[in-house]
Amino acid sequence: MLLIFRELLKLGILYTLKYVLSSETKVQNKGFWSIVALFQGLLHMAKSPKKKVVYVAMSADLVHPGHLINIREAAKMGEVILGLLTDKAIASYKRLPYMPYENRKVVMENIVGVSRVVPQKTLDYRPNLRKYKPDYVIHGDDWRVGVQKETRRQVIETLKEWGGKLVETEREIPYRKGVIPTSSTELNQALKEIGTTPQLRLQRLQRLLNARPIIRGIEAHSGLSALIVEHIYVKDGGARKEFDFIWISSLTDSTLKGKPDTELVDLTSRLGTVADVLEVSTKPVIFDGDTGGQLEHFPYTVRSLERIGVSAVIIEDKTGAKKNSLFGTSVKQVLADPKEFADKIRAGKKAQVTPDFMIIARLESMIAGKGVKDALRRAKMYIDAGADGIMVHSKEKSPKEVLKFCRAYKKFKRRVPLIAVPTTYDTITEDELRKAGVNVVIYANHLLRSAYPAMVKTAQMILSHGRADKASREYCMPISEILTLVERKGNGAS
Repeated sequence: MLLIFRELLKLGILYTLKYVLSSETKVQNKGFWSIVALFQGLLHMAKSPKKKVVYVAMSADLVHPGHLINIREAAKMGEVILGLLTDKAIASYKRLPYMPYENRKVVMENIVGVSRVVPQKTLDYRPNLRKYKPDYVIHGDDWRVGVQKETRRQVIETLKEWGGKLVETEREIPYRKGVIPTSSTELNQALKEIGTTPQLRLQRLQRLLNARPIIRGIEAHSGLSALIVEHIYVKDGGARKEFDFIWISSLTDSTLKGKPDTELVDLTSRLGTVADVLEVSTKPVIFDGDTGGQLEHFPYTVRSLERIGVSAVIIEDKTGAKKNSLFGTSVKQVLADPKEFADKIRAGKKAQVTPDFMIIARLESMIAGKGVKDALRRAKMYIDAGADGIMVHSKEKSPKEVLKFCRAYKKFKRRVPLIAVPTTYDTITEDELRKAGVNVVIYANHLLRSAYPAMVKTAQMILSHGRADKASREYCMPISEILTLVERKGNGAS
């Protein structure tokens, strides 16, 4: 078809245009000259060979020289289509990207060699490959193992459908080894050492909620425990699993100070714990705000937390002298008037400065023995008042009443993120909670609860043996490790 088109242009229109252009007649008609330009462009297209299409997929959150060289080499092969992984795609197998998709898209559209940027919504290349049918796919050879191994196999099989080829840069375009020592992982670690800003941290919780079906957090009660949460991770089928945020618990904060969990520790003292956690971590923080205090005081709490970069506060709908919820009905649990509690939420929302800060309402109906029906009624009122999330709470060892609440909550016309705290009903899995509609899981007190028994056993063993050697071997880390545990690399401090 292209040959026929080319010959028609040559034999017919071209001779006509050459005659007109060589004529001494001056043609004044602008429309005529537009047609001339059009056919000259068509003739150029007919003569030009079709460029190869090269597909390059990347996160492009922390752009390093390896990315740029990949693009440069791809541009030598043809027209580069850059498949930019969405926030959800990246968060499905590793951390949330620092820059949201739209920001990363702007950056990559302005990189020399990139013809266009298209979204890649999952780790699965196949939908985009079948849509654009590239001649080549360029990727580093780092996906031969790990979570993307199966993706690589799928790419190779899909490209065979139209004769495309996979080009792996480390093996077929040697450029990085010994020359460019950077990678996204190394850059991410460097950024962790530098730290973050209050505004970036503040925004991160909502971005996580938008990118993942469920997120998990665990309590930290000190700078040391926050370091654990910041750095701990496991590999599960090649995917990296870590805690997404830090929970500042009123119970563990009070216990660490040797005080009862009755709101005896004031906000100023608790903000000291928050400061210790923020100093050594980059993860978003959710603050346990107890009852939120008096309505007139709560706006000041919101401002204080928002200013330092805390992402959310959770307040419970109880009143009077606070008793920990896990006592259940064995102590007097007085629920707040739901209208008054809704007014407290409104006052807090009115006080916050940015749209990123979240106020989450904690339902105590089931703790106080009032049941699921009362909890659902209150949830609707608090959402209408502006609550950014609902935390369902239960002291039962079985998750049945929490799951019953979840089933009814799914029927709400207007929903906000749902938070669960499986402290007593701890046999339920995150996947089961996700299927029930839970968006956030909080492991509310486990680090302090695990640390205390170890300290007790260490003290007992030293007393029993009159020396420390056995306790040191069984319960203590080597002194050489404790000396370097909190070393801050890269800033000269230790």
